[in-house]
Amino acid sequence: MHILVCGAGGLIGRHITAALLAHGHTVRRGIHHSPTQAGDVLLDYTRDTTPQVWLPRLKGVHAVINAVGVLRHRAMSAIHQHTPAALFQACADSGVQRVIQISALGIDNAVPSAQNPYASTKLAAQQRLLQLTAQGVLDGCVLQPSIVFGAGGASSRLFLSLARSPLLLLPRPVLHAPVQPVAVEELAEVVARLVSEPRNGTLACVGPQALTLAEFIASLRQQLQRPPARVYPLPQALTQLSAWAADCVPLTPWGRQALALLAQPNTADPQPFAQVLGRAATHHSQLLAN
Repeated sequence: MHILVCGAGGLIGRHITAALLAHGHTVRRGIHHSPTQAGDVLLDYTRDTTPQVWLPRLKGVHAVINAVGVLRHRAMSAIHQHTPAALFQACADSGVQRVIQISALGIDNAVPSAQNPYASTKLAAQQRLLQLTAQGVLDGCVLQPSIVFGAGGASSRLFLSLARSPLLLLPRPVLHAPVQPVAVEELAEVVARLVSEPRNGTLACVGPQALTLAEFIASLRQQLQRPPARVYPLPQALTQLSAWAADCVPLTPWGRQALALLAQPNTADPQPFAQVLGRAATHHSQLLAN
């Protein structure tokens, strides 16, 4: 199959591309920077908000995977909602049936847009895809991963940096929010399998065990063969201030969007994901050995 992967330059998109190639597919990489490979498609998710822009890009394409996502951007509504909606409509208009959207776990209970635009715009896109699927004009599947862990990912670098520190001041949501980390390679493998499998609707993409984010950081530290760190809660006022400061100087994934996402449930039954993967997903205690 000829498959367009939007967001192919990101952590998840790179691994999806590799998995698709390993399954024998031909991949067109949709990227937002200068093309470096033959067949690359230059995309601008802040501007590509009409189906007409997408129609020429879909010639000869059998399936589309949208792996574009940002935690902070002034044009988040375009990136997460309006451009994906235009892409989905263009797929319907051009006869590209199979569409896979990489969404996020927990956004189904998103708070209002002004407080959490990441979740609400992602939710709007997945609802549009599911609507077109219910109408029978698309064969759409929405993947909802918990925390995606993999070498080269910004959040993974942050978690590893925290895991190396012997003394941690962690926001209370980090101490208490449950997550189910999933290996990026296994998320990509599931995408490659679902391209040709008749599964629609949503699929939670999670590891086999839930734990708090603080426990996950401790697990990474143990895998690094370091003694337990001393952990203290950061006062709520300083938590809010740190998130605001991170948005002003966006050097890490931490910020008000990350803080808002931690307030949403981020766990699910691991069996459906394992069933598509064909085995139990990697346990969080083995992610560095994966």
